[in-house]
Amino acid sequence: MNRIALLSQRLANQIAAGEVVERPASVVKELLENSVDAGAVRIDVEVEQGGSKLIRIRDDGQGINKEDLALALSRHATSKIADLDDLENIASLGFRGEALASISSVSRLLLASRSADAVDSGGWQVEAAGQEMTPTLAPAAHPQGTTVEVRDLFFNTPARKKFLRTENTEFGRIDEVVKRLALSRFELGFSLRHNQRTVHQLQPAQSIQEKQRRIGLVCGPAFLEHAVYIDIEASGLRLWGWVCLPTFSRSQPDLQYFYVNGRVIRDKLVSHAVKQAYRDVLFHGRHPAFVLYLELQPALVDVNVHPTKHEVRFRDQRLVHDFLFRSLHKALADVRPADHMESPSATTGMTETNATAESPVQQVPLGLRLDENTGELYAPADDRPLSYPGGAGLASAAGSGSSGGDRGHWGGAPSVTSLADQSALYQQLSADAEIPPLGYALAQLHGVYILAQNQHGLIVVDMHAAHERITYEHMKSASDSQSIKAQPLLVPISIAVSQAEADCADAQASELAMLGFDIARVADESVIVRQVPSILARADIEQLVRDVLADVREHGRSERISAYRDELLSTMACHGSVRANRQLSIAEMNALLRDMERTERSGQCNHGRPTWVYQSMADLDKLFLRGQ
Repeated sequence: MNRIALLSQRLANQIAAGEVVERPASVVKELLENSVDAGAVRIDVEVEQGGSKLIRIRDDGQGINKEDLALALSRHATSKIADLDDLENIASLGFRGEALASISSVSRLLLASRSADAVDSGGWQVEAAGQEMTPTLAPAAHPQGTTVEVRDLFFNTPARKKFLRTENTEFGRIDEVVKRLALSRFELGFSLRHNQRTVHQLQPAQSIQEKQRRIGLVCGPAFLEHAVYIDIEASGLRLWGWVCLPTFSRSQPDLQYFYVNGRVIRDKLVSHAVKQAYRDVLFHGRHPAFVLYLELQPALVDVNVHPTKHEVRFRDQRLVHDFLFRSLHKALADVRPADHMESPSATTGMTETNATAESPVQQVPLGLRLDENTGELYAPADDRPLSYPGGAGLASAAGSGSSGGDRGHWGGAPSVTSLADQSALYQQLSADAEIPPLGYALAQLHGVYILAQNQHGLIVVDMHAAHERITYEHMKSASDSQSIKAQPLLVPISIAVSQAEADCADAQASELAMLGFDIARVADESVIVRQVPSILARADIEQLVRDVLADVREHGRSERISAYRDELLSTMACHGSVRANRQLSIAEMNALLRDMERTERSGQCNHGRPTWVYQSMADLDKLFLRGQ
């Protein structure tokens, strides 16, 4: 065997570069973070040939002193931490002091800077070219701040250069790095140029409107159209940002930006909490879109767990997971149709001048027909009213006290029993300025869709999907009011598990009991199950217990029970909801619309499909080329 020997400084730097410098985008990330930590207000990024030929980053930060310029290229040299206390309370993006040394070992690097206190001495620069040498200082004309030029990346490690993708692919990764940092630091200005072409020119954003403008530039205008702004604080944690509705889902997780104290991360705990919040409103195989910021004390999170700092570890993982899940779950549940209807001032449809110029058309009250021979209105025969499945309990929740004659009563909607009443109701609704967000029903299309008119345009509702969501939410509310019922097993089941799983079952016995389980440890690697939740009595008990223990070990809790319950309730709601070709009266349609406006997550059915769509007058005018 070879004798043990110390690695050369050059080889050690190149090995470290394998962890830090994966591709040109990795270089841009490290240098941008240094500029942010230096207190820059403006950062300019210029790259050529996808970053393989040139990466130049200039900032107007505090700069580097002449005496520290050469030291900055050494490994483990940093100004951001000095002792263990600093390491446990990291507030800067960088702290290891390896980036410049690693980058210089695989490229030709030039570092020029002028510190804020160097009024008369001017700027200085230092160069390194991927080899072990003593950097030499030279004067340089440079304004306050720092410029880093990285040329010919991987010129001395050709094997790694072969693994680079095409120029467009590598630049796309650089573009994504700049976007991520631009979304984390609204107060900074950014510019990005590729092959002498300006790609981004982002101005500093202070107000909420300016921040939303930057969000629109980075994520696209469609993101903002479907996003909900949230700002929630609890237990020393703050979550704010923009979360998109489930209808704006993506085939890939390409619009997911999550920041912890300004640092972009991709963490399993965060992903699991977000997935749970979207559990029964997201279509199968789709991914949500969001830009979220979590703020907490730096001592409560460890950012020193991954070489690229993409992962973090929270001190109280269960607290963070529950806070994220409950905050997002509540934000999505609180969204109502009114939150996504344009205001009257924003309506760009038919103007008052155009409306008065139109030919008068005889208005027919809701639910009435016009007799072409006599010119009189008459009421067609109505079908029986809709009701919720599940007996009197849920039916009374939909509309208590309704009699057989009040066939329009559903969710408290007004009942119309005569021609005069319906005519008066139509006149009242037409003159009422406070028209509900989903408007009032006009007709039923092919027994599947409800056509409704609100103040600004046309609403089309999938009546089965809408009724399914309303029924599902009522059934969940009724189920939540009851505690989990447990069922003892006639023959207890012994399960062989790992020692870690057995330790978890022993330590979390009280938590498992709240979920309806009675699991006892009988050996170092064996547990016995005596009781399970009654709703899961027919499930695969052994696999279920293993899954629950895995969840509790990973996240501190398990949602398997509620997820299985919701799946059963969703199936029941789907089969119990109104079917296609069911003829509804106008009063029943309006009652359904009013219930949708009150029900949580009414914008999607249990399977994640949209329940209604909206076309403004402006959109309809464009379809028919009106005013053009």
